[in-house]
Amino acid sequence: MITVILNGYKRPHTLREQYDAIKKQTVDDVTIMLWANSVGDHHDEYPAEVVESCESTMSNGNYGVWGRFAHALNAKTKYVCIIDDDTIPGSKWLENCLVTMETHRGPLSTRGAIMNQGKDMLYPRPDSYTPVGWCNPNETPTRVDMLCHSWFLEKNWLRAFWAEMPDDIPMNFGEDMHVSYSIKKHFGLNSYVPPHPKDDLEMWGSMPETAIEYGEDAAAISWNNEANMGMGRYWNFIRKNGYKIIADEQQ
Repeated sequence: MITVILNGYKRPHTLREQYDAIKKQTVDDVTIMLWANSVGDHHDEYPAEVVESCESTMSNGNYGVWGRFAHALNAKTKYVCIIDDDTIPGSKWLENCLVTMETHRGPLSTRGAIMNQGKDMLYPRPDSYTPVGWCNPNETPTRVDMLCHSWFLEKNWLRAFWAEMPDDIPMNFGEDMHVSYSIKKHFGLNSYVPPHPKDDLEMWGSMPETAIEYGEDAAAISWNNEANMGMGRYWNFIRKNGYKIIADEQQ
């Protein structure tokens, strides 16, 4: 039913924790794949028993944030869930996504952003968006303009993802915006954050303690000013190519 794609890059130490979290899911029919990007000298830092238990690809090349979405094309299930290496889901996360899909069909994630401005913004400047999800819990499915940290999709929607790839592909950013933009353009589907109820963290797509610990470590792209400026440029790219956001509908 679901293939989860774990992502290895600069945090091999989180892989076992992620793997254990997926094995604890309340959904039974789950295949786990691993895309380890730019492994190089870090190959031995990945727990061997986890690598051997997954359908794993260990790449010596650096395919940036995009390689895992290519790896997802190898899945044989209806749904795929691609997870950042700083994200540890609760045990009910995949079940939460399946239930949400029944009423809010579209790409889903544990964290989303509702953009407050229409164009030419310097994402991720805090005053340019309202966060939704593990960082700002929502009791009901909530539509957002952009998803990040994880992406729960119908595998078929990846056709749109690759159809819209720009000629000059940024290496380390843009995939979060690109998911929502491309699937909206080709399939007419909005992006949503499933419920993150305060009284049931097992439904959350990311445990807040580890999200803060891992998401703000030295491997985080958010510490890279060049990448942050690049995210702003990529946001403006998809806006100029016709991406309509919630704010456009309210004008």
